[in-house]
Amino acid sequence: MAETATTTTRTLAFDGRMGASGDMILASLLDAGADPAALEAVTDELALEYRLEETVKCGIAATSVDVFLTEDDGAEGSGVQGHENEHEHEHGDGDGHEHESDHSNPDHDHDHDHGDDHSHSHDHSRSADHSHSHDPNHGHSHDHDNDATTRVHAEGRGPHRSYLEVREIVERMALPEAVERDALAIFELLGEAEASVHGDDLAEIHFHEVGADDAIADVVGAATLIHDLDVDRVVTTPLSTGGGTAAMAHGEFPVPTPAVVEIAERADWSLRGGPVDAELLTPTGAAILGYYADGVESLPSLEITASGYGAGGYDLEPHPNVLRVLVGDGGTGELVRDDIAVLETNLDDATPEVLGGLQETLSDVGARDVSVLPATMKKSRPGHLVKIVCKPEDRRRVARALAEETGTLGVREAGATHRWIAERSFDTVDLEFGDETYAVTVKVATDTEGTVYDISTEYEDAKRVASSAGVPIRTVIERAEAIATGMWSQDGIDDA
Repeated sequence: MAETATTTTRTLAFDGRMGASGDMILASLLDAGADPAALEAVTDELALEYRLEETVKCGIAATSVDVFLTEDDGAEGSGVQGHENEHEHEHGDGDGHEHESDHSNPDHDHDHDHGDDHSHSHDHSRSADHSHSHDPNHGHSHDHDNDATTRVHAEGRGPHRSYLEVREIVERMALPEAVERDALAIFELLGEAEASVHGDDLAEIHFHEVGADDAIADVVGAATLIHDLDVDRVVTTPLSTGGGTAAMAHGEFPVPTPAVVEIAERADWSLRGGPVDAELLTPTGAAILGYYADGVESLPSLEITASGYGAGGYDLEPHPNVLRVLVGDGGTGELVRDDIAVLETNLDDATPEVLGGLQETLSDVGARDVSVLPATMKKSRPGHLVKIVCKPEDRRRVARALAEETGTLGVREAGATHRWIAERSFDTVDLEFGDETYAVTVKVATDTEGTVYDISTEYEDAKRVASSAGVPIRTVIERAEAIATGMWSQDGIDDA
């Protein structure tokens, strides 16, 4: 057994006070030291390039990212599309995260003078772990003198694809398994949000802007760069949505837009309005963080090893329109989010034998926990409330088994979508009673930092040893837990 239960957790923390968009996430990760060469998997498959530039927002030096087509094939483009028009937005005025090449906003301060010589080394001095030179051969460029005649901005161009078509594109990109898994999950989250808004099925949903190559570049690029940073955990503070309205193909809607609201319902983090009347949180940005990030009320305690700033398109003085990320070790340990479904039914005629057997029969089909509670039914009849915790993918099978076992005419799904659980591990301690030595299993509960906060003896082991040694079960439990506690660090373990 280890001498201490404390481990180092490498954390990526997003500061959500100015919202997030796909390109801001990309830019912030690159500015924090992620390797731009990792993006070759995207540029090798799609006819596009990432263009990185240095800019300043309210005195903050930041990186901006734009996506350009490398084949000028007219209005269709190669299929690359901007995340800022992510949900059929026309964005007449005020999208806080619009690309800087957009001139639709009269107040827009166009920072990128492509006639100048932009030759940026981007050595990422903020990062202690990465040093990347941004080689233009990696599929992005910093020298813009003549690119305007051969490169077309990807935003607003390219085909609108179905969710299934986007999956096919991602699956043939030869991505690392973990990156592909994450990218597909992000698009599934986007697809579920769009399907919910429009009342369609996921398989039938057609993305608009978020199905084109620009959005694919954002999502796959973000997944690639997060894995390149090799972090153990991702968190975000509450994400600012901005305010006002956003013009969409179906009308003008208040900010946050419907797709962002749907994603937020499924995410762990929280939303907050302001601080400006502009759309600060886009569907692509929300989906990326909705998949990766746990919500925290404030930035955790970290020993910072790198930081980065990803610039949005507009100048929103006095607010710096940047997404800040911090990379570091440490942070307050927390419990682990576990996605679940909770099923319930009320019974007024179940026998004790049936109720007593539910734990075993329902566990066999996927139930993680079964509770039977006394209840008062209609006409003041005594009955029982049965509650089952299971994984979402098992809920139909568990509901069917519950109906078959009890004869209930209906099973309802409660509103819970997740629970917070400890990391659990098992260890063995040796107990001596008389001349005999007995092995007893103990369960060790830790938080995400590896800090032990509870040790408990497995009951069946305690019962077996107590019977064999001729001592009370309570004696076995107390001695086993005392020995186990002494073997682990005392940090985080209650005196009790």
